[in-house]
Amino acid sequence: MNRIHDQKQAGTPATDPSGPARSASSREDGARTRVALVYFNAGGGHRAAAMALEAALARTHPRWQVQLVDLFAVLDPEAWFRRLTGFPPEAYYNKRLATGFTLGLRQELRMLQAMIRAAHPHLVGRLCQHWRASPADLVVSLVPNFNRALGESVKKACTDAPFVTVMTDLADFPPHFWVEPDATQHLICGTDKAVDQALAQGIDRQRVHRVSGMLLRPSFHEEPETDREATRHSLGFQPGIPVGVVMFGGEGSVTMKRIARDLGDRPLIILCGRNERLATALRALPAQAPRAIVGYTEDVARWLRLADWFVGKPGPGSLSEALHCGLPVVTVSNAWTMPQERWNTVWIGEQGLGIVLPGLAHLRAGVDLLLSRLPEWRERVASYRNAALFEVPQVLGELVEAARRSGTAQRGPISISIA
Repeated sequence: MNRIHDQKQAGTPATDPSGPARSASSREDGARTRVALVYFNAGGGHRAAAMALEAALARTHPRWQVQLVDLFAVLDPEAWFRRLTGFPPEAYYNKRLATGFTLGLRQELRMLQAMIRAAHPHLVGRLCQHWRASPADLVVSLVPNFNRALGESVKKACTDAPFVTVMTDLADFPPHFWVEPDATQHLICGTDKAVDQALAQGIDRQRVHRVSGMLLRPSFHEEPETDREATRHSLGFQPGIPVGVVMFGGEGSVTMKRIARDLGDRPLIILCGRNERLATALRALPAQAPRAIVGYTEDVARWLRLADWFVGKPGPGSLSEALHCGLPVVTVSNAWTMPQERWNTVWIGEQGLGIVLPGLAHLRAGVDLLLSRLPEWRERVASYRNAALFEVPQVLGELVEAARRSGTAQRGPISISIA
């Protein structure tokens, strides 16, 4: 685990109530540490990671005062975007995910980043207002693209409060996606690839923290309470026949209908997320094998544990959840794959954790190949270990303690050893 050492420098306490808010090092001993977890609802994975971390911190640091901060609510408190367009800013992105129309997102991402750069002074001003009204001793970002503005606002308004970005992707998609060298940013990475990318972009090694994977909900780390075989039997699945699970994140995707048709003779659990229209359509599809169509559920871990293999998009959350539950994966990498997720398929292949296909036309052959050697695939996946839910709180605790001791840890050097 990371070991953190701090070097003390002289700090200047904030006395102007309109200026920087007091943070951990300038508050009285025994005061509760105020922690802000910044998320947004685009895609759902960022909010899920924030909620998982909130739950973990409640266990590991019960005296901390943790607040979830919806970034878009802070940047647009009057909801002008929604009034103008009729929907919140993340809804367009989520709709693209649900319809499966993801071609061209690379160009749209670069346009978004250009708009964020143009609006940078305004974004920093909005965020500074928020931090002065709701002071924090530790600010944790679980979102990409906005970390430059977040880091600058924390530095201006919260003096020596550490600013930490927890990556919810397996790898960065530079430039200006997760890594912002000018943001005085601590970066928590779940893969060696992400560490290498951070260092290559100029982040000081002392600010790069390696953990063993992505943040998963606490339920993934708890012992299952149900009898697996009895539950499978109640769903109509036959003993000894492998069951697949299909999942495309919290918004689902119409692509799942094609998968359900192509694998009509395979026992399947299909997790549709918030896409009730998709769930209704899937229930109407004929199938030769039993299947369970599941709408939105908080108990994803339970459903994944009932399966033997996984098929879905190569999102960092879906892949990490499936692998944590021991499921080898079948996924696709092509022009429709979101740009920030393409390296995930390289990682799957390099680690021997599943089969990557060039398109759904090869789905049937890929699944047949996986099932022909399923015990071997499951044995490989069994070696995968992800304890990020326990490691990230430890890193955050060490950073807060370092800030409390030094008074200027955000500006002073902090060294770690990368596990």
